[in-house]
Formats: sequence, C-alpha cells, structure tokens
Amino acid sequence: MNCRLEGNRVKAFGKAVHALARIGDALWLDPMVKGLALRAVNSAHSGYACFLFSSMFFKQYSLESASEQGAETIKCKLAIKSVLPLFRCLTSIERNVEQCQISIRTSDARVKIQFFCRHGITKTHNLHYQESEALQAVFTSHLCPNVLRAPARLLGDLVMHFPVSQEEITLSTTPLKVSLRNYSEVGKDHMKVMNTEMCLHPDEFDCFQIGVTSDVTFCLKELRGLLLFAESLCLPVSVHFGAAGKPVCFSVEDMFLEATVVLATLMDPESRGPSQAAEALTPATPRCVDVAVPPVGSCEADNGVPQGAPTVMEIVPSSQGSPGIPTPALMLYLHEADASRPGEPDEGSDRATSPAASVICSLLFRALSSPQDGCNTTLPVLACYSDEEENV
Repeated sequence: MNCRLEGNRVKAFGKAVHALARIGDALWLDPMVKGLALRAVNSAHSGYACFLFSSMFFKQYSLESASEQGAETIKCKLAIKSVLPLFRCLTSIERNVEQCQISIRTSDARVKIQFFCRHGITKTHNLHYQESEALQAVFTSHLCPNVLRAPARLLGDLVMHFPVSQEEITLSTTPLKVSLRNYSEVGKDHMKVMNTEMCLHPDEFDCFQIGVTSDVTFCLKELRGLLLFAESLCLPVSVHFGAAGKPVCFSVEDMFLEATVVLATLMDPESRGPSQAAEALTPATPRCVDVAVPPVGSCEADNGVPQGAPTVMEIVPSSQGSPGIPTPALMLYLHEADASRPGEPDEGSDRATSPAASVICSLLFRALSSPQDGCNTTLPVLACYSDEEENV
C-alpha cells in the first residue's frame, strides 16, 4: 500500500491519530479498495473508533495486486506511542510539511512515513508493525430509535464545561429537551461532588428524532477526540443511541472521510433483578471476579493469540472506583478462517462470574465462537455462615 497526501489533509490525518490515541494503545491500519481505515479499541473493550479516509482524500492511493501480496490482505498493528510523536505538533506540520507519504511494506513488516518539508527537507520514519487482523464493532446505527445531529462546535462547547478529570457523563433525552450532566456513583458524598448540567432545546439540533426517552451514561475521554476532529473540519456530529445499557454511536461523515466512535453505556439500575440489587447494596470490599471468555479467532501471525485481545482472566475496572467488572470477549475479527476451535477445551468454563452492581454494557464486539460455547456461572457467596448453622 502506498498513499500520499498534502496540504491541510496532513493535519486532518494527524488529528485522527490524536483522536485514536484517546481510545487505545494500539493502532490498526487497514488498507482497503475504498480507502485507508484507522482503528482503535480501548483496554476495557468498551470503546471503539474507526476513521476511514476515502481514496479521494489522498493525492495518490494505490494497493498492491493480489499476486504481489501473495493473495493475502495487509494486517498491520502499530503501537500508538510510536505513531503519535510523528504528528504531535500539528501547528508545525501545517507550517512546514508540504506532503506526507505512507507506505506499508509486507516484505520486512514495516510502515514507512515520510514528511516532505520546506527547503527540500525530507523526514523518514520506519516503524515495525505486528501482523494482526483488523477489528470491527458490532453495531447497527440505523436500528437506534434516537438520532441527534448537531454542529461539532455546539457539542464541543457543552463538553468544555466538564473538568478534564470527569470520566463519565449522562445524556438524557426527552421529546422536549436534551441535557448533559456529570455522572457520580450512588453512595458518594454529594457534598464533595460538583454537579453540572446543561440543557438544550430541540431547535438547537439539525436533526432531532427521539423515539425512546432514555438516560445513557458513557465515557467522556473517548468522545473529546472525535469532537476536536469534527470541529477542525466544521463537520456535524450524529449521535445514535437507544435505551441505557446499549451502545451509543457518534459519527462524522463527509465526501472524503467517515469517522465513528462506539461507546458502551452503563446499565440502568432499575433493569437489574432483585439479586443484583441486593449485591449492589452489600458493603463488600473490592474484589476481583474471574470471567470465562469464549475463544476468539486466530489473529496473530506468530502464535495465534492477538496481543490486544482480552485474556481469560481479564478484569475490567469501572470508572470512578467502582468494583471490578467482568466483561466477555468483545472483538469481532474480520478474518473468519480460524473463527471457531471446537476441539479445544474452554479454559474458563469452570470459572465463576457474578453480575456487577455497575455494569458497562460490553456488547460492542463479539468473539467468533460457536453458539454452543457457553459457561456455567456460579454466583459467589456474599454472606458467611451464622454461629448456629456452623455448629450444625
């Protein structure tokens, strides 16, 4: 793959890298016929982002033929720490860089990024990449009952009123208004928490479609990067969401690019059963919960285990100090050759799992496993024996 971009589009590409750096620690480059896709997923697997730059976005965009690639697609995974410094100072790039060329060489597993600057200066960076399948979130935005569309500047001005340390916010919608407020867990000392809420009239939105009244709570960090990206290009931001516990999707679309950020939302406390509510009220110390993860398809070239994929003993901590939350495997890999392994035993089938008091809905990604793959879960004992029962 070889592509070249120039002028302000180098800065736009750099802003996309900045936005993806807020999501996760790895960056997937997925060259396709229609363009170059940049993807990232956060460590908790509750957030996913994809920036697709059309082939028309580049001055030059070409893919190697199937015979030259050996009839294989390019599988490119980079550490975000190695890519972000190249686009760190966007002001300097806008002032000095005239063109940028990106090429992927499968022969030596390298990504070469060249900056052609003023006065004939050329900066060349060679980055080693790891072979890994591209990721894709399982989300259908057209099925969401609620759709909002507003200028990025409007949403950016709303988010600006929340402190940088604010991790989660709640989006509340009714047919009469839309409000954003900071989220604080139940049980915290409200005397030490500053509550911020902003309301908007439906006339402020370019598109206002509310089918279900809902309150969805999601992470703010992943959203800030997309808003900055959209605001720099003066593009509107669309929001697709439904009830609490289901993912929320923020998207930006243009003739030359598409950007999508899918975030998990907190489950509605009222939708939990009595046993879950009793567990939430139990004053137990923070504990780690083992979770059985279904097997995922083969994605790595060396050992068949993706570096960024969740392990069997993965614990996802919630924001603002809530207990550990178990999460299933959330990756849907585009490669389906080794999607299921029926001959291998399920290592996590005997492990215990329990419903969490504050659960992030993690159904953004799905492991390519057979429907029969399941796990027998056993709820942990939260109460000790009494003296009389112990004597018996």
